[in-house]
Amino acid sequence: MEHPGFFDRAGPFKLSDIAKAIDAQLSDSSKSDILLEDVRPLTEAGSNHLAFLDNRKYIGQLAKTDAAACLVLPAFLDRVPSNCTALVTKTPYHAYAKALKLFYPKSQTPYIAKTGDNRHLIDPTAILEDGVQCEPGVIIGPQAHIGRGTKLAAGAVIGARVYIGRDSYIGALATVAYALIGNNVIIHTGVRIGQDGFGFALGPQGHIKVLQIGRVIIQDHVEIGANTTIDRGALNDTIIGEGSKIDNLVQIGHNVKMGRNCVIVGQTGISGSAELGDFVVMGGQSGTVGHIKVGAGAQIAGGSHAKDDIPPGARMGGTPAKPFRQWAKELATLSKLAASKKQS
Repeated sequence: MEHPGFFDRAGPFKLSDIAKAIDAQLSDSSKSDILLEDVRPLTEAGSNHLAFLDNRKYIGQLAKTDAAACLVLPAFLDRVPSNCTALVTKTPYHAYAKALKLFYPKSQTPYIAKTGDNRHLIDPTAILEDGVQCEPGVIIGPQAHIGRGTKLAAGAVIGARVYIGRDSYIGALATVAYALIGNNVIIHTGVRIGQDGFGFALGPQGHIKVLQIGRVIIQDHVEIGANTTIDRGALNDTIIGEGSKIDNLVQIGHNVKMGRNCVIVGQTGISGSAELGDFVVMGGQSGTVGHIKVGAGAQIAGGSHAKDDIPPGARMGGTPAKPFRQWAKELATLSKLAASKKQS
């Protein structure tokens, strides 16, 4: 059975009505009556979807998109494929934010659990398979599904329509929303999963909040340390790959794609839309900027920060991160220079 999603969608809307609502110019008026049903990323959009392009880095995806329409800068108008109608705007990210509010007008109003007299405050529409154990104070929202043998510690809050697999553990006071979680997952105390990603369309008249309508997907055998936060995706999902281990106090931004069996040590920050291959290791207090790719098996030393793509198997250190040997040589040279200055 297909998951129903976490957000109720309005529409469909005519392309001309969308253009008017988001203050964009329709490049082909003959397409004004086309009905669009949703907003999707360029790579996932189909013949009834609206996409957007704001970052030149993804111009290659525009040429291949199947979207019916796309929000673009005037400079990119001639790059829009023939199957796609351009909605031209000087501020495509702002227009995208407005389009999300058009299609998802109620997404900022979360489902509220119906609390009764039962000790665990479990909504009557929630499904708990055999052997689920709930400690006092657990709240489970509407249409949530908890798999067989899963244990929920005191005060855990499970949001509406969340799916948690079998034999998993949700720690005390953890909150899980807008998420699909696999089997044998361990989520420690105070973890926050599925909250808004940090998305704002900035402007001189103020900053428009960009609705975050993606999900968090956590695959089997993942362990997440105490007080770690994992933001839900904006349009794409935030994905944590099978077998990955995440330490305490880690921040994972929206749309991050983490491969299998990664190891992320405490106080690491992974910015939005970064992609980590399988078996990536990030040391404590390390970090990445957004929209970069870290290749499979790469290692980033503690306290180091990557600003560019990292090839598979590389060992990196420093800020900005560079090959480990180069970084070590530079540190040694600086140490020798400092020592010689003292002697003179």
